[in-house]
Amino acid sequence: MKRQTRTALLSIGMLALSTAWAAAQDAQPTRVRGTIASVEGSTLSVTSREGPVVRIAMAPDVGVRGIKAASAGDIKPGDYVGAATLPGEGGKAGALEVLIFPAAMKGANEGSFPWDLQPGSTMTNATVSNAVESVSGRELTLTYPTGSKQITLPEGIPVVTFAEASPADLKPGAPVFVPATKAADGSLATAFVVVGNQGVVPPM
Repeated sequence: MKRQTRTALLSIGMLALSTAWAAAQDAQPTRVRGTIASVEGSTLSVTSREGPVVRIAMAPDVGVRGIKAASAGDIKPGDYVGAATLPGEGGKAGALEVLIFPAAMKGANEGSFPWDLQPGSTMTNATVSNAVESVSGRELTLTYPTGSKQITLPEGIPVVTFAEASPADLKPGAPVFVPATKAADGSLATAFVVVGNQGVVPPM
């Protein structure tokens, strides 16, 4: 009975995170990458990769997930992934990183859209319809409602998945990725924080 209760709670939690993840990346998103400077109540201050300290208001029920290393070999057809890519040769995009989503988050913010990991990069959240090994490395075909994309995974790029975490892991010095929304007055808010609580910097 305890195991069933734990499983049910985990499923509910992942569905809530799926909703938060999609909502946080909706219209006019602001993504903050950096390390935690401080946490004061519900305010998360992050020393951003651009330099300035950014203050972000966290929702009362903020979702917090850790990040842990995976491998290209863990990716199989049917998995739902998020891949940041740059344009490549032969109509194939080169991956900068890949996040393997938990099954409960399948469909979160599905599609392909501009991303700011690097200039000219794109994020594609989609289902893996084909995964093969080639001379140049692993290749994936990602399928989403409005199209598909072929991507290559160069050796050494980060491949990660979510791990357990809690607000207690939001400590000064911890690396974070925060998909936030910006209000008309410029203030930032978020319902979801990804923290590097297992020695892995969120690569998104």
